[in-house]
Amino acid sequence: MLKERKRMGKKKKELGLDSMGIQKTMRLTDYLGDGLGQLPLNIMSTLVGQLTYFYTEKVGLAAGMVATMLLIAKIFDAFSDLAMGKIMDNGKSPKGKCRPWFSRMAIPALVSIILLFTVPKNMGSGLQAAYVLITNILLTAIVYTAVAIPYGALMAIRTESSEERGKMGIFRAAFGYIAGMVIAILLIPITNMLGGTQSAWIKVAVIFGLISLLSLFILYKVSKENVQIVEKSEDEDVPFVEGIKILFKNKYWVIMLALQFLMNISYSLSTSGGTYYAKYILGNDNIVALLGAVGLIPTFLGFILTGPMASKLGMTKTCMISCAMGAAACLVRVFTPYSLMTCLVGGAVTTFANIPLMCLFGPMVNNCVEYNDYKFGKRIVGMTNSANSFGMKIGSGIGASLIGWLLAAAGYNAALAAQPASVDTAIFAFGIYIPLALFVIMFILLMKNDLEKRYPEIMAELQKREAAK
Repeated sequence: MLKERKRMGKKKKELGLDSMGIQKTMRLTDYLGDGLGQLPLNIMSTLVGQLTYFYTEKVGLAAGMVATMLLIAKIFDAFSDLAMGKIMDNGKSPKGKCRPWFSRMAIPALVSIILLFTVPKNMGSGLQAAYVLITNILLTAIVYTAVAIPYGALMAIRTESSEERGKMGIFRAAFGYIAGMVIAILLIPITNMLGGTQSAWIKVAVIFGLISLLSLFILYKVSKENVQIVEKSEDEDVPFVEGIKILFKNKYWVIMLALQFLMNISYSLSTSGGTYYAKYILGNDNIVALLGAVGLIPTFLGFILTGPMASKLGMTKTCMISCAMGAAACLVRVFTPYSLMTCLVGGAVTTFANIPLMCLFGPMVNNCVEYNDYKFGKRIVGMTNSANSFGMKIGSGIGASLIGWLLAAAGYNAALAAQPASVDTAIFAFGIYIPLALFVIMFILLMKNDLEKRYPEIMAELQKREAAK
């Protein structure tokens, strides 16, 4: 009797319905456990973002060659996303569609992160190029993809509540951004303290690799899949080509594809180009740590305010405000490109503006799953996430490659004591001008996206169809 009372006393409070009348499934511990998965993903992506600087400055590789190899790797990466989505949709593991991939990729994540930085210096340039290409394909096209696609799809499989997906996006972005900020702030100073050599970068890579391994094992243990939601997709056997056709008929998914593409160009330019801006425009590559530290305040403010803003204004309007802020910050920097103060303030505003985009684009993509079901009678969870991730990967690849190509065109040579004036122009292009244009284009695309307004109507219709079966 006493045991029964204790059990009843510990019974969890019912979650109830969200503001749109959809059943909630998530508690705080669920959000925290789910968010942890973003940590290894952002460790991998942020380290890849630093590779152009590492390859050119620490290994001595040609900027143009690096840019080309990274883009080829990203193309492989993008197409692997499409394949992974289909593999995941067809998965039959008793552990679930998504969860098994987190444990499967834990050790490969550790190994591939280390291999990125162990470029042999005694090889010819051709063999070095091959090594760069193969190791980047291994990390991005295989390991990262095999984690990211199931992790992205997990959002649609965990809950049907757009409100809860928005909160999941915030927690995921918070964990991921913390990883990115730690790397941005500490990577250059720590590697410089350790001698600034290639071996110093390898040591740091080992640490981040171990963190990724541990995080993926924990994610596997704590992540959940909603059986009822999974069952809705179990009887779907959508051929690959048909799935692609359905997605491109979904105008909202196409808009999100474009938005993810543009945002990832911008994000890649920021993560890969910041060190060049600090070194050649501001005069000291260690300043990148100051830029990262100043960005901590707007980062935390962004995470605190994104949820309330999205609840009051909606996800789409919140993202539009973010794009307007980012464009304004870049515009000011156009007129004062050499000013450290303007760079700090403008960078802080841009950092704040990026947070809602990082938090909310994922949930907005997953809302397209229900629109597919509403419009075409097919949920295709894995392919919705993987094909959208295709745009993300191509975007980040183009962003990273733009830096190398612009530097090469400007006559950049890491061995020179002083770079030609044209290098400054190239750095301004990928540091200010292109991000400005991207924010403007994203704002226009968001104006065309009214799925959020239609979501309650769509869910009501889907529930009616389910009840009629």
